[in-house]
Amino acid sequence: MIRGGRNNITSAPAFSKDAKKLLLCTANTVSVYRVATGLKITSLEDHTAPVTTVIVDMASNETHSYCWTSSLDGKIRIWEFSEPKLLKTFDTHLPIHSLVMIPSHVSHSVIAYVSVEDYSSVSSDLFGQIRRYDLTEEPLPSGDILKEMEEPKPIVLSPLGDFFGVCHSCNIHIWNASLGASEHLKPKETTLHHTELITVFAFHPNQRILAAGDVKGRVLIWKDIGNGELTSVKSEGDPESCTAFNWHSAEVTVLNFSSDGALLYSGVKEGVFVVWELDTRKKKLLPKIGSPLLYFISSSDPTLSSVICADNQIHLSKMPSMEILRTISGIKPRRSERHGFICYVKTRDICLTRTVSIDRSSGIAAFCAENHRVQLYNLLSDHEISEVQICERNHHPDGDEVRVLVTAVALSRNGSVMTTADARFAASNFSEGLVSLKFWVFVPDSKTFSLSTVINQPHREAAITAIALNPARSMAVSISSAGDFKIWVCNSDKNLTPEDSNWICHGDGSYKRTPITAAVFSGDGSCLAIAAKTVITIWHPLKNELLYVVGKANATIMELSFTGGGFLIAASHGSTPHLSVWDLMTFCLSWSYRLYIEAIATEVGSPYFAVLTWLPESDRLVKSNGQMFCGKDGAILLFDGSGPKPVAIWTVMKARGGTLSFVEDGKKSQPLLAYVNRSHEYVLFDPYGDEKLETSAIDYEVFLAAISKKTKRSRKKALMSEKPWETNFCGSTLNFPPFPDVCSAFFSSRMQKKVCERAEREPESHSS
Repeated sequence: MIRGGRNNITSAPAFSKDAKKLLLCTANTVSVYRVATGLKITSLEDHTAPVTTVIVDMASNETHSYCWTSSLDGKIRIWEFSEPKLLKTFDTHLPIHSLVMIPSHVSHSVIAYVSVEDYSSVSSDLFGQIRRYDLTEEPLPSGDILKEMEEPKPIVLSPLGDFFGVCHSCNIHIWNASLGASEHLKPKETTLHHTELITVFAFHPNQRILAAGDVKGRVLIWKDIGNGELTSVKSEGDPESCTAFNWHSAEVTVLNFSSDGALLYSGVKEGVFVVWELDTRKKKLLPKIGSPLLYFISSSDPTLSSVICADNQIHLSKMPSMEILRTISGIKPRRSERHGFICYVKTRDICLTRTVSIDRSSGIAAFCAENHRVQLYNLLSDHEISEVQICERNHHPDGDEVRVLVTAVALSRNGSVMTTADARFAASNFSEGLVSLKFWVFVPDSKTFSLSTVINQPHREAAITAIALNPARSMAVSISSAGDFKIWVCNSDKNLTPEDSNWICHGDGSYKRTPITAAVFSGDGSCLAIAAKTVITIWHPLKNELLYVVGKANATIMELSFTGGGFLIAASHGSTPHLSVWDLMTFCLSWSYRLYIEAIATEVGSPYFAVLTWLPESDRLVKSNGQMFCGKDGAILLFDGSGPKPVAIWTVMKARGGTLSFVEDGKKSQPLLAYVNRSHEYVLFDPYGDEKLETSAIDYEVFLAAISKKTKRSRKKALMSEKPWETNFCGSTLNFPPFPDVCSAFFSSRMQKKVCERAEREPESHSS
């Protein structure tokens, strides 16, 4: 089993004592990276909930490296992370959101201060607490409560370990840890007052100085902290107790002192860093990072620091210039859609779940990310390959902002071609925009894609709802809500490089001018399945001819997929969602379930396929279902297309918005099944082996009864068409059929009409 794509930005990381390793909180584990290479070397795995804090014990010697971790599972653990090895666990029985450990030179006992969440007091609205624990006591006591707040707050410890504090609204509460070193004494509290909401603060490395940033962009400096309450409003008696630096125009998110305390670094969400000289109050603007800043961490090496950004990137920087030495890249988070994008999506009928594509042959996935980029990520090795800028952001000449949205991405089976669709529209007009279809070719030397062809308005003014690439030849199909689809081919010449080749339209088609909602090529590329809302049709992609009308579903079909066993899988969305399996040998509906399908994965040359289904919240609230799902909101079901009984079922988290695909691993004979959830966390596992996800459902009949209404298997034949001559006219105008063919089709259909009617009157045969 391979896990990856975890969020690296939920908590602040920590450098090892020698600054050669970086420890990151990644979901339920702590990942250890080598600073020199940026590669993961090991992980600490034992927590059962997200890890919220990692602290390196600076008292470690050259032989052993120790660290402390805390988690929402309520556990505090100490590790030897160079092996790695779990040494001891302490259970507070409360979700821990933040942890600080008082160093040994301050306290002879092992003292921990934690920010926990306690809902046991129903009469109070103060659920966040700062508690003190003496970890030498066994069993671990409930802990002394220092302060109660509306919600848990992160705790900040001074570099010397003698002070710690939390910011709460317009105040910063500080405690002297040395006065709380004894088990009989609580630390003394000091409060710093401000007139605005405080967003971040930091302690000076060797003096009693504290810096804080507020929501208005101001940076405040307090001196002589710990000697009573202080305020940011200057008084006549002590005008130098607090000084302010005012340059930022947005709220301050990052603050940190240099190792010698002479400089102060401040940053805002826009990725702008400013370095301040405390003595002269001079400032210097540093190069823009390009992503919202979350944390800024120093190391024991004064020339090395780490900047953590909201796009799941950890930059290792050279100080004091902030030059980026290397980057540890996770999968970029899903883009946040604004109101304008949502309006455009509703207007254009765009399906946003088609913004992830996985190449099954290499395990490389393409993710649509922020700033109109596509990130290429290797799922097998859990690392970023490169990023592709799909389009630049411009502004409307009249001053209205131009919104840009990447609506679809598709990778070819061998990873040599990528196709994207994007739309540009003015913020004041969601009904009109410029739609572009782009073809990209992979450049091995740079490990990225180069733009080959741009086609503007490929479907006139209609939006592109999906793209599919032919697995056997250089061919693609794009579909639109206007009721047409277009087949594209590459006119590559032997004398041309892949970058110089162009893509041209090979043909277009439609079915009764009905909006096209799904399209897929067969495994050998010889057939093209098109869904015109509820109707499934089969086309010849080279001749651009309609071959068959397979059947009609109960609701709009949003996804189609061929299996190797001669079946066609259809997923219908809407008020009556269905998973339907059609036998292409007889054009019969084999069986179906009423399921909310998010994704379908088929295996080439095999009748097996997997589906990702999600359970509505109303169904999860049912007591019996809640016990079955154990907090999960979806499931992966593995089927053999010949029968409705699932081969295996796994329950999963964050299913809605997820993706599913088979991936070939050269180290294994069987392909792996890759599941990527909506947070871009993923797992690859052997669906035919003994590997398990978090939970595995055993009784499939009970499970399916809880999440679906099974539709009995039907052998009723799906007739090709009562009027097959209509299919001859439904296609490219360049492919008009000869008149004798039309006439023969017409008379043949009239002669077969009575046979069709007799077949309709035959009683249906069902199987459970």
